[in-house]
Amino acid sequence: MKVDRLVSIIMILLDKERIGAQELADMFEVSPRTIYRDIDAINMAGIPVRGASGVGGGFEIMQKYKIDKKVFSTADLSALLMGLSSLSNIIRGDELVHALAKVKSFIPADRVKDIELKVNQICIDLSPWMGNRNIQPYLEIIKTAMQKSKLLSFEYVAHHGNKTARIVEPYQLVLKSSHWYLQGYCHERNDFRLFRISRISNLQIQEETFAARDYQKPTLDFSEIWETMQTKIKIRIHKSIMDRLLDFCAYENFLPDGDEHYIVSYPFIENEYCYDILLGFGDKCECLEPLHIRTEMKRRIHDIATLYEN
Repeated sequence: MKVDRLVSIIMILLDKERIGAQELADMFEVSPRTIYRDIDAINMAGIPVRGASGVGGGFEIMQKYKIDKKVFSTADLSALLMGLSSLSNIIRGDELVHALAKVKSFIPADRVKDIELKVNQICIDLSPWMGNRNIQPYLEIIKTAMQKSKLLSFEYVAHHGNKTARIVEPYQLVLKSSHWYLQGYCHERNDFRLFRISRISNLQIQEETFAARDYQKPTLDFSEIWETMQTKIKIRIHKSIMDRLLDFCAYENFLPDGDEHYIVSYPFIENEYCYDILLGFGDKCECLEPLHIRTEMKRRIHDIATLYEN
C-alpha cells in the first residue's frame, strides 16, 4: 500500500543519514521511478527531502530539520488511521499492521482520545455479508504473485458462462463497487484484461516469473458512457421495494401513485444485466413504457413461466 510505503520511507530517512533510490526500490520491491514519486509526495507533505548525486549519493532529510509529532495534525492522523484500519478489514498482512503501529507512534499522549474519537466516527467495512469465500484467500495469493512477479494460472467464467483457462501476469488489485478485480496481462488474449475475482477458480501461482510491462491502469469511471447509453423508462413499483430502487436512482425520481405505489423514472440500458435487475423485483414492479421494453419484459416472464410449467 502506498501510505504504508510513504510512512516507512519517512521512518527510514529519519533513521539513516542517506539512502539511495535503488536501495529503497529493492527494499519495497518497486521501481526507482516509484521511489522518486514517493519522495515528491513526501516533499509536498512538508518534509524537505533532497537528493545528492555521485558516489555515496542518495536521499536525505535536510540537515537541521527535525520532524516531531506535531508535523501531523489531528485531522492528518485521523485520516491515516481511518484509511489503514479500513484496509486491514479486507487486506490482511504484516505491512498494514506495521503501518498502523508506525502512525500511532506519532500520536502525542494528550491527543490520543481526541484522535480515537474521530477515527471511530466513520467505519468502512467492505467485507461482504455473504458470498464467495474464495475471495479473501485469492487476494492473498494474488498479492504474493505480484510481490514476486510470478505468473498466475486460473479458470475464468466470462460472459454467457464461457469457461476458459488463463495464464496472467498480475499487476493490480482493484476494488470497485464492492467487487474485487485483478488487472493483468493475459497470455491467452495477448492484452491487458480486468478479471472479476469472484469468477476465478483453481487459482495457482506458477514458478515462472515475468518482466514487468508498461501499462495503463484500467478505466473505472464509465459515468459519461453510461449517460449516453441510458434511457429513462417508466415503472410502477410497490412501496415495499422502494429501498432497493434507491440504489439505482434518486428519491426525486419517485412520484406517489396512491398510498401503496410509486411511479418511477428509472435509468435503463437494454442489456441482459438491466433486464435481470427489473425481473428481480418480481411482481412488485411493472414496466409501463416504452412499449418495446414492456413487450420484452412480457416475453421474458413468459419464458420463465414456461420453464416452470415443464
